[in-house]
Amino acid sequence: MKPKNLRKKIRRLEKRLQEGPKKLAKLKRKLEAAEAAKAGKAGKKSAGRPGTKQLATVKKTKKKLNLSLERRAQLSAAMKARWAAKRAAEANAKAASSDNQHSASGPTPQAPKSRPDGA
Repeated sequence: MKPKNLRKKIRRLEKRLQEGPKKLAKLKRKLEAAEAAKAGKAGKKSAGRPGTKQLATVKKTKKKLNLSLERRAQLSAAMKARWAAKRAAEANAKAASSDNQHSASGPTPQAPKSRPDGA
């Protein structure tokens, strides 16, 4: 919803408050969010220009998982095993790359001069 329309609705609601303050508060929050989004877009567009203020981005809060203690321990063990495997793979890759550097200086096998297909 556009900020202009939200302002109109807020004005009308403030005139007749008998509908209740909940709806008014909700619309005000919507207006603030719309204006913040508009300012954020303007900030992104002018990011390259010097002298403009950068708006802080709003971080989403992470949803907490409802896990039992057993499931949490199981996931923890699985993640630790995965990280250990990843570290081992990286160590093997580093060792293999250092071995390849030493073996690259040796003689390379030559391709056969005559091919069995006669070409």
